[in-house]
Amino acid sequence: MNRARPAVAAPIAVAGLALVAACGTNPYATSGAVQPVVLGAQQQPVSAVPAGAAAQLISSTVDGLGTVLADAEGHTLYRFAKDAATPSKATCAGPCATTWPPLVSDAPAVAAGVDSRLVGQVARPDGRKQVTIDGWPVYRYAKDTGPGVALGREVSADWAAITPAGEKAGTEPPTLGTTRIDGLGPVLTDADGRTLYLFTPDRKGSGKSTCDGSCAQKWPPVPADGRITVADGIDPGLVGRIRRADGTAQVTVGGWPAYTYAADGEPGVAGGHGAGGTWYALEPNGCKADPAVRPPVRQAIAQSPSGY
Repeated sequence: MNRARPAVAAPIAVAGLALVAACGTNPYATSGAVQPVVLGAQQQPVSAVPAGAAAQLISSTVDGLGTVLADAEGHTLYRFAKDAATPSKATCAGPCATTWPPLVSDAPAVAAGVDSRLVGQVARPDGRKQVTIDGWPVYRYAKDTGPGVALGREVSADWAAITPAGEKAGTEPPTLGTTRIDGLGPVLTDADGRTLYLFTPDRKGSGKSTCDGSCAQKWPPVPADGRITVADGIDPGLVGRIRRADGTAQVTVGGWPAYTYAADGEPGVAGGHGAGGTWYALEPNGCKADPAVRPPVRQAIAQSPSGY
């Protein structure tokens, strides 16, 4: 949080349903079966974690899909397109939950090889707590015969094996994605999961980037070569491109040229937010993240007064 499918005839593609933007229009947008066991009066799928225990998550590999998220027994986990990740919501219940048993856990899930910041829980319609990855509730497929099997990928377009990052398995990462950062909430990311930023001197909708030379070395522009693809929760109408002074193309979101920060050492870090009072993390709606909020100290990186 799935990957990319063409949104319009022009070179921007979108996966899933987009959120309504709150920061205006973009002047540079490119146009265009397992039987349940009975526990008291309630039926619970056999994949449910024993009462009082915590679910365990691991990274696994499936032929043709690559890296996927799995439960402690190695069974492939899936995400459902009719659920929601922002905020989390589980909609597969009743007969659906018999075919697709939810991974429930009374305690926070334990993850091995998975970013613990992406792991969470959501209350199901029956009150149980279901494990989420990057906001997406996760399920097993009842007809999967064992570890390394992902028969559920062939069932319908609504179901896809999920990666440890919460994305659909077996597809290339989108040009633009989203992630949650402590203290900031959802922010935009590039294909490698790095936080995206705007630079206020650029001025929204100006069609120009003012960050060149040494500035662009510390704040690399997000390239807009070829097709731009976006993940769930990003309105493709907000995404466009501009031509930089050096002739290269740069992605824009909501009219703002987008950048990464070279000093952000890993995904989930926003050390550049607030730098020099001019650099701010970009939200999925094309707005700058709250200027008054800074990520936790452990994520922040010292800035020069100028921001670059």
